[in-house]
Amino acid sequence: MRVTHVITRLIVGGAQENTISTVLGLSELPGVTVDLISGPTTGAEGSLESQFNARSDLLKVIPNLVRPVSPLQDLRGLRALTSIFRETKPEIVHTHSGKAGILGRVAARQANVPLIIHTIHGPSFGPFQGPISNLIYTNAERWAGKATTHFVSVADAMTRQYLRSGIGRQDQYTTIWSGFELKSFLDAKNDLQFRAELGFEPGHLIVGKIGRLVNLKGHEDLFEAAPGIIASNPQVRFLLVGDGPARAEFEVKLKALGISRYFVFTGLLRPNQVSRYIGIMDMLVHLSRREGLPRALPQALAAAKPVIAYDCDGAAEICIPEKTGFLIQPGDLTGLVKAVALLAENPELRFKLGQYGQGLVTRRFDVKRMVLDIHALYEKLLAR
Repeated sequence: MRVTHVITRLIVGGAQENTISTVLGLSELPGVTVDLISGPTTGAEGSLESQFNARSDLLKVIPNLVRPVSPLQDLRGLRALTSIFRETKPEIVHTHSGKAGILGRVAARQANVPLIIHTIHGPSFGPFQGPISNLIYTNAERWAGKATTHFVSVADAMTRQYLRSGIGRQDQYTTIWSGFELKSFLDAKNDLQFRAELGFEPGHLIVGKIGRLVNLKGHEDLFEAAPGIIASNPQVRFLLVGDGPARAEFEVKLKALGISRYFVFTGLLRPNQVSRYIGIMDMLVHLSRREGLPRALPQALAAAKPVIAYDCDGAAEICIPEKTGFLIQPGDLTGLVKAVALLAENPELRFKLGQYGQGLVTRRFDVKRMVLDIHALYEKLLAR
């Protein structure tokens, strides 16, 4: 079985971690030859290319596969991918992300690749963008969908959204949870010394948020709700894990609100550092309005931390009301304040929700299970 994965770039992010884990995991299975094609990774969002340092033979970077729409670059990228597929003759091309998902599937079709799979890590169209952009991306996905043998969804919500938009048939979709290495999260501890190093006092209740500092991740909503949260419980502090182009803007906003001292920014972290920071959190909030199934939610639950999330995309499949946390409607800042206050005041409730969530994630999100499920899907589809 020869498999080639394609992704636009290897920045620090959930889709990228999922893809890398899949490729490295498949490379260890007998009878599987696998590699990954990516565009160049630059900018402040960090790079995960170093995860292939020990297996440089698995990664090929082509310069014309870029994220921004660029007709000349896109045409060159399409030609490069088609040429590679014709030369290497993979039985399966498995694409990820927007640009690579479209160009990779079309190139695979042109190269007569037998099986073309696309993973939907998150929606490329929806109410989070303007009507013109939404129309363009929807039509692009419909076009690429005609070259797709099968779709892998990281959440059932992604399948429903794509089917509603006329992309594929129900029998072309399989949901496979986006797994990760569980051990460091299961072992995460509330390290009092580490809390102190970050400026937290023993009595502080830490509300964590994980995500790039960009629009649509919900930081602005958290800032707007923060004064009400602090008024209900002055011991609350906020830990923002991640970095991005909006950091300076966010810091100015917090200063203007007079609440800078309640917030700690970690800056960019490597994936293997995240569990240490989750360990000192008392809860996690996830307020993104565009995400397939936010990796931060199962990671926090793996460390037995309750979660609060907006009811967007696949969040409801892991943030289960009164079992793992609280699900609130996007923009409901009053509901956000109440949910944080309730968890801040009830350590027993935090423990109960965290324990249930940890059991749920342990059963569903092990990275080895994900790799084996993907391999089993490959074998089933090839057998047809």
